[in-house]
Amino acid sequence: MADSYRIAVIGSGPAGLSAAARAAQLGLSHVLLEKTDHLSDTIYKYQKGKHVMATPSQLVLRSDLPFDAGKREAILGLWNDGAAGQKINVRYHAEVKSIAGEKGAFEIGLRDGSTIRAETIIMAIGTQGNPNLLRVPGADSGNPIVQYQLDDPGEYVDEHILVVGAGDAGIENAMGLAADPAQRNIVTIINRTADFSRAKDANVKGLFAARDQGRVNVIGETSPNRVEPGFVTLDTRDGEMRIPCNRIIARMGSAPPRKFIEECGIEFTSADREAFPKLTSTFESTKPGIFVIGALAGYPLIKHCMNQGYDVVEFINGNTALKPADEPILEAKFAQLPQSRSVDEWLEFLRANVTILNDLSPLQMREFMLDSEVRAYSRGDTIFEKNDPGSSLFGIASGSVVVDVGRGRTVPIPVGSIFGEVGLISGRRRGATIKAAADAILVEVSRTAALKLMASVPAAKRAVTRISTERQLLQMFGSSLKPEDLSEVLDKVEIKTVRAGEAVLTEGEEGKDIYVIRSGSMVVEKAIGGRPVFLRYLPAGNYVGEMALIDGGRRTATVRAAVKSELIRVDGEAFGRLLARKPELFAKAKQDMASRQDLNAFIEAKKDSFSTVVDMYSETAKFLVDNGIGEATDVLLIDENLCVGCDNCEKACADSHEGLSRLDREAGRTYAHLHVPTSCRHCEHPHCMADCPPNAIHRGADGEVFIDDSCIGCGNCQRNCPYGVIRMDKVPPKKPSLLSWLFFGAGPGPGEPNKKWAYKNAKGEAPKKAIKCDMCSGIEGGPACVRACPTGAAIRVAPEGFLTVARLEQAQ
Repeated sequence: MADSYRIAVIGSGPAGLSAAARAAQLGLSHVLLEKTDHLSDTIYKYQKGKHVMATPSQLVLRSDLPFDAGKREAILGLWNDGAAGQKINVRYHAEVKSIAGEKGAFEIGLRDGSTIRAETIIMAIGTQGNPNLLRVPGADSGNPIVQYQLDDPGEYVDEHILVVGAGDAGIENAMGLAADPAQRNIVTIINRTADFSRAKDANVKGLFAARDQGRVNVIGETSPNRVEPGFVTLDTRDGEMRIPCNRIIARMGSAPPRKFIEECGIEFTSADREAFPKLTSTFESTKPGIFVIGALAGYPLIKHCMNQGYDVVEFINGNTALKPADEPILEAKFAQLPQSRSVDEWLEFLRANVTILNDLSPLQMREFMLDSEVRAYSRGDTIFEKNDPGSSLFGIASGSVVVDVGRGRTVPIPVGSIFGEVGLISGRRRGATIKAAADAILVEVSRTAALKLMASVPAAKRAVTRISTERQLLQMFGSSLKPEDLSEVLDKVEIKTVRAGEAVLTEGEEGKDIYVIRSGSMVVEKAIGGRPVFLRYLPAGNYVGEMALIDGGRRTATVRAAVKSELIRVDGEAFGRLLARKPELFAKAKQDMASRQDLNAFIEAKKDSFSTVVDMYSETAKFLVDNGIGEATDVLLIDENLCVGCDNCEKACADSHEGLSRLDREAGRTYAHLHVPTSCRHCEHPHCMADCPPNAIHRGADGEVFIDDSCIGCGNCQRNCPYGVIRMDKVPPKKPSLLSWLFFGAGPGPGEPNKKWAYKNAKGEAPKKAIKCDMCSGIEGGPACVRACPTGAAIRVAPEGFLTVARLEQAQ
C-alpha cells in the first residue's frame, strides 16, 4: 500500500522546508520529498563559507524555521536542527518522476518505483538544475574549462578565472575565488550592461570594494566573444579584448524544468523558455490541488520563499484570509488611487491592462510593484515635457495619453501601451510632451526596475523593443506614417550591438539596409585624397544608409561607432516598398539625402584649397570622440589659442561651489589648440549612476548630472567614471568675503583654498563627499567657468552641434 498524506512537498529548499515546518506545526499529515541525502540542495551547493543575505530587510519573516543573514554552514545547521526539532517528515533519496491523478487523490511516482499518495502537492523544486548555457564559439558542452557551478572556491589556485553573469551568484562566486590572496587567482567578472540591476545592493557594494582593493577585475558592458585554449576574447564597449583564461564560471541564470511541469498538467504564462507557471494569488497552479512556490514561481529571494512556504500551507488549511507579508508596503502605494480596490485587485488590474506586464505571475507582480510607482492623472495633466531629462518607463493601465507632435497636432497612445521608452534606451532627453487625454492611471517604472523586468521576462523585452522601434521610426520619418504602415518593416528589423570603432557601413561596399541609431553615437568619414575625413557626428535618433537605397549605388561614406552603440537594422527592400507607397516619406528621405550629398560635395570641392584644414579638423574630431565626447551631452572645451592661463575658470567654479572646484584646467588631454579639461561630460548614460547606494546622483532639468546632499562618500561614482572627472574631498570651512580679503587680507582669496588654510580653519572632522561639475545648476547666468573666462577660450558644447563639417566653412 502506498503511503498517504494530506500534503506532499516536493523539494526541501527554503520554500519547501518552510512549508513542511508549517504543516508540522499545524499537525497536518505531510511528507517532504528530497532527491538528495540532505536538506536544501541549492543552499547546500552554495560555495563554502558563502554569506547568505536576508533581503528585503523591510519584510518580516513568517516561517516556523529561523533565518537571518549568515554563513551557509550556520544556516544549514539551524535548518537541520529545526527540521529535527519540529519532527518534519522528510524522505530522502526520493526523486519524483511522475505525478498523476486529481486534487484529493494524487499519485506521486518516485525513481525507486514506489508511490506516494497525497491530497495536495506543493512544488518547491527550484530551477538550478537547468542553467542557461554559454553559447559562443569554443564554449561547447565538452570544454572542461566552462562550468556552471562553483562548490569550493578554495580548490582553485594560480588560475585566470572569468566569471560570466553579474547576478548574485556570479558576484558571490567572483568574490569567493578572490577572497584568499594566497590562492593567487586573477579573477575577472563581466556584465553585459553597466547596471547590476539583478543583484542585491550589498553584493554590488562588496564587489566594488573587492575591485578597489585590487582583488577582482570588474568589466561592464562586456560579453564573451569566443573561447580559445588559455584565452578568452571579450566584446567590450571599446572593442575586442583578449585575456588569459584557465576557467570560466558561467552564472547566467536558469529556467524551470518545463517538460516535467507541463506533464503534470500545469500551464505557463508563455512559450518562452524562462517563463513561469500560471498561479493564483494563493499559489495554486492551473492544475487544481498543485501549488507552486519559491524560485519556480519566479520569486527567488530566500525570505520571500520561506514566507510563501508558510502562507501556502495556511491557504491549504483554510486560512484564505491571510495576507502576504508585503501587503502593508503595497497598500501604501495604492492608497492615493481614486478607486477602492484590494492589493490583489490592483495588482491584477495593472497586470491585465499593461501589455508588458501580462506575462507576470501574481507573485512577480508583487515584487515588480515594490520597485515601481502607480499614480492617477487628471485629463490635461502633463506627465512630462519635451526635452525633460528622464529614463523611467510608463505603462497606461487606464485612460489614455497624447503625444504633442507640434503644430497643434497630437497622437494618442491607448490604454495598455507604454511611453518613455526612448529615454529608457537611448539616455537622451524626452522627445515629446505627453499629456493625459483622459483621467488615467499610469505605472511609472524606474530604469533599474525596467531593466530587471526586461531581463527576467522575455515577452516584456520583446514588447518594449518592438514599441520603442516603432516609435523611433515614426518620430524620425514623419507624422504622415501610421503604426500599421510599419508592419512589414517591424517584422524584419534586427537590433544590433556594435563595439566602439566598429564599422557599420564601409565606403564603396554594396548594401541597401538602413541603420537607425538606438543608443550611443556614430561618426561618418569619407576618403578624400586617400585619407579619411571626418564628416559628422550622429547621436542616437539619427539614421544612415538611405543614399545607397534611394540612388541604388554603393555606400558613399564609412560609418563607425563612436562608443558602444545599439542600432536598428531596417531591411532595405522592405523600407524601399514603404517609400514607394508613401510619397511624403520618400520626399523627406530625398531631402535628408540631399543635405548629406551637399556636405560630401563641399568637402570634395575644397579638398585642394584647404587640405591642411581638413586634416586638422578630422584629427581634432577623432581626438574629441576618443576623449568621451561621443557619449557626452555637454562638454567643456578650452581653445588654447585664446587661453591666457589666468585660472579664472577654476576660481569661479570654486567660488560657486563651497570653495571646491569641479574643474582642473591643466589636467586632461590636448590636440592642436583644443584642450579637454577634467570636467564632467554629463553622459547620456552616466557611468557614475551605475552604483550609487543612496541614489544621490540625478539628471536635472537642463540635462546636468549632479550629486545631492545625500552622498555618503562611498566613492563608487569616482571609480565608475571612465574620464576621471569626480574626486572625493572634504568641504572646506567657509571663507571670509571677497571684500574682507581684498581690503584686509582675510582668508585665502578667490578660488579653492589651499589644504593648509582649510586644515587650520576646520571645525571638527568634515566627511568626504563626491565632487563633480553640475553645470552650475540653479545659479543664474549658467556655468561660472564660461562666464569668468575673459577671452572666450572656455566653451560648453553639445557634440552634435560642435562636431559638424559646417565648422570647416568657418575655418576658411
